[in-house]
Amino acid sequence: MTNLSQKIKSLAKAYANDTIGIRRHLHANPELSFEEHQTAAYVEQLLQSYGLETKRMADTGVVALIEGKSAAGKTIALRADLDALPILEQNQVAYKSRNAGVMHACGHDVHTASLLGAARILQELREEFEGTVKLVFQPGEEKFPGGASIMIKEGVLQQPAPEGIIGQHVFPFLPAGKVGFRAGMYMASADEIYITVKGKGGHAAMPELNVDPVLISAHLIVALQQIVSRHASPKVPTVLSFGKVEAMGATNVIPNEVKIEGTFRTMDEKWRKEAHQRIKKLAESLCESMGGSCDIDIKNGYPYLKNEPALTDRARAAAEAYLGTENVVELDLWMGAEDFAYYSQEVNACFYRLGTRNEARGIVSSVHTPTFDIEEDALETGIGLMAWLAIQELGS
Repeated sequence: MTNLSQKIKSLAKAYANDTIGIRRHLHANPELSFEEHQTAAYVEQLLQSYGLETKRMADTGVVALIEGKSAAGKTIALRADLDALPILEQNQVAYKSRNAGVMHACGHDVHTASLLGAARILQELREEFEGTVKLVFQPGEEKFPGGASIMIKEGVLQQPAPEGIIGQHVFPFLPAGKVGFRAGMYMASADEIYITVKGKGGHAAMPELNVDPVLISAHLIVALQQIVSRHASPKVPTVLSFGKVEAMGATNVIPNEVKIEGTFRTMDEKWRKEAHQRIKKLAESLCESMGGSCDIDIKNGYPYLKNEPALTDRARAAAEAYLGTENVVELDLWMGAEDFAYYSQEVNACFYRLGTRNEARGIVSSVHTPTFDIEEDALETGIGLMAWLAIQELGS
């Protein structure tokens, strides 16, 4: 172990309890996407207490720079997200959400606390490295169009422009103390599909007088699956799912229309655009062939997330040196979506996972559930590793 990694581990251990306190404060005071006013102010206050100047972006986003002994070197960005979810927390803990119906159920409190802890370490060790670390605390990861897209439009990847960006996300399927990496494509794009199938309603006992949008919708949902099974390359992960069908008829009433909502996800931007066209064409032609019609709206969500191989390989090697190879695992493909993907489309990116599970203590709930929580020992790992990865990348 190098002298620098020993210093970082020592500081991570020293700041672990403070970081846990920050995380608990954030967890108890969650704010929804693009409403993170108090959260942003809290982050600014702490960064300024570390001796850093802060800048607001995207209204509730915060950016700061840590300059090493020479700012003439590379720039690396570290990113965290600030927003919470509209979930009523069921955990019975001292730091339970005080905002009823709002909860940090995706670990953004952990991400923000980790980056603040890493910032404190990096600021203290700034004479140990050359270059600049850009700290990016973004709003609205959970809500379209995604805070990352707004931050990029406002110039977060400029002045100075980072050579790479690193993001850390909780992973409740991995024990605390371990982290996971995957080079190349990692997370899916996520688009929303809204279809209104139109027919002619009437009495269910007289189907010959009607154009049944329920029957059309049933055929349509089945037929659309061929978009994946017969047009998507088996080499490209693709999901087309429908989670809401609303007919609003009755046992003896055929409605005039049926509303269908679903999601399309994949990991190839060219295929994504082609699939949208195929979905629209099939829906319109099938409905017409059965005597009806449809309105279809496909809302583009986040792009797919790609981890730049060279940066990710360096980060993984650095993590193995810092934590030991036994504590670094290979991640599988993940069909969930993340607006960090916007950064990955613009600059070399590495998005890795921080283990937060502790089965012995019953900390096993998945994200986006009302019982999600973390093993807080993971924060010591999180703050130290983020600082270490930033310094290693600046020196690469």
